[in-house]
Amino acid sequence: MYTCKDAKGNTIVRDRPIVECLDREQQQLGNSGTVRKTLPPSYTADERARLDAQRKQEEEQRSRLQEEKRRERALMIRYPNQGVHDKERADALAQIDEVIGAVNKRELALVAQRKDINVELEFYQNDVSKAPNWLKRKIEDNEKQMVVQKRFLDEQVQEKQRINARFDEELAKLRQLWTAAGGNRTGVGSPASAGR
Repeated sequence: MYTCKDAKGNTIVRDRPIVECLDREQQQLGNSGTVRKTLPPSYTADERARLDAQRKQEEEQRSRLQEEKRRERALMIRYPNQGVHDKERADALAQIDEVIGAVNKRELALVAQRKDINVELEFYQNDVSKAPNWLKRKIEDNEKQMVVQKRFLDEQVQEKQRINARFDEELAKLRQLWTAAGGNRTGVGSPASAGR
């Protein structure tokens, strides 16, 4: 037997699924009158699509929350206190500073090379159009390399900013996590955000 309440609140009992109650739950009763199982509503294709989309969205939200929790746990394991976090920031910035130092040395070498080129150019009254092709190529090559070095230096400065922004964002999150885990873990003798 099947039973349900219709839209008006009337109880309907039939020996097969009830057409009037396709949009609501129906209960299948056993011989003793106890509920054997509950049949879910029969939805239209649009309703099913809407419910599927809603379930998918809820599942994605659950997955995002689980992924966020997993990331937070990994962050706490990687940085148990602020001292460890500050040291890693300082190490990352030191690597960029090494690259910047090498770029600056190369730039100084290019400036010295340009001075030598200018000495050669004096022979041609500082008129590039009168200079031989080998000297013109030297000038052009020097100028191109200076542009490349400047662009590379700008990229390194931006990378430094990205690193600081990432560590600042992580630190804000970590402070919340450390507080929630039982106190601000500053770490003993932690370096204060070196290189910033």
